[in-house]
Amino acid sequence: MRTPGLVDLQINGFAGVDFNSGTITAAELDRALEAMLATGVTTCLPTIITAHPHELEARFAALDKAVAESRLGPLMCPGYHLEGPFLNPAGGYAGCHPPEAMTAADAGLIAKLEQDLARPILMVTLAPEVAGGIALAAALARLGKVVAIGHAAVDFEIVAAAADAGATLSTHLGNGLPQQMHKLVNPLFAQLAEDRLMAGFIADGIHIHPKALKSLIRAKGLERSILVTDAVVAAGAEPGRYSFAGMPVDLAADGSVRQPGGVSLAGSALKLDDAVRNVVAWGIATPEEAVAMASTHALAAIAGALAKAGIALPESEIAWSPELRVRSVRVGDITREFAAPAAA
Repeated sequence: MRTPGLVDLQINGFAGVDFNSGTITAAELDRALEAMLATGVTTCLPTIITAHPHELEARFAALDKAVAESRLGPLMCPGYHLEGPFLNPAGGYAGCHPPEAMTAADAGLIAKLEQDLARPILMVTLAPEVAGGIALAAALARLGKVVAIGHAAVDFEIVAAAADAGATLSTHLGNGLPQQMHKLVNPLFAQLAEDRLMAGFIADGIHIHPKALKSLIRAKGLERSILVTDAVVAAGAEPGRYSFAGMPVDLAADGSVRQPGGVSLAGSALKLDDAVRNVVAWGIATPEEAVAMASTHALAAIAGALAKAGIALPESEIAWSPELRVRSVRVGDITREFAAPAAA
């Protein structure tokens, strides 16, 4: 089977490289992107999470410089995803994002962060219920950016208002939520019910139970579902301790990533081709449907933002084995062949 390359809309790091470090180099970025190519990813939005403004500035500046000076960055990284700091700081919603760095919505901060970047911030995840959240969603949508809902205590009315303002996506739906909520009137049902929202799902069997994921994708619809990784520095690396956005995180043998002594997850160690194989193995999708959720559906979610920014992606292609292993991958004029199927 031959398909377009995979597209990861939410990736914080990979192969021991932290995109949020503030010190990332071109060589480090190339190492991460080379490892991602082996998983079939040809396009990604490096994701910067919640931090104080001066930290966000430093992290974006270092990342943008690394992309510009790297071999693979100009081909694979058309822009960035800012997840926060306009999120809900309440327990259960914040996740591993530092609540003390969360703020009211501020379009000026995004403009300041973006002003010196060679590549745009294409996607912003926010909680529309924070002060100024709906207005910011509308302002970003007018600029052609993808507005996503995440780490948010939204109800049906707020979700509808956000969609009216231009929100089109739910970030890692099913996560960034408390363990206990109202059984029906809650942010999960509110976003599932809004047909104007596509939704990203982390299909690692850790963030969402496979049977629950099947229910969520059925409710949202395959055509509106996207596979993402939310991968951090520990993805594609050995179990152990790593630094992610200035905080220690532990990759356990079972593939989960948590802050030391923490209960909630801190991103994932998922590879996008593993997500594709997982949803097929779990009976959620056919191979063609699974690949589409990780490629053409994801691309459709950002197509308008790419067009608004005048960005054309290079052509890409994956050759898959019958077992859905990546045999070869091409992006632009770069091709990688794998003598044996890529390891799980």
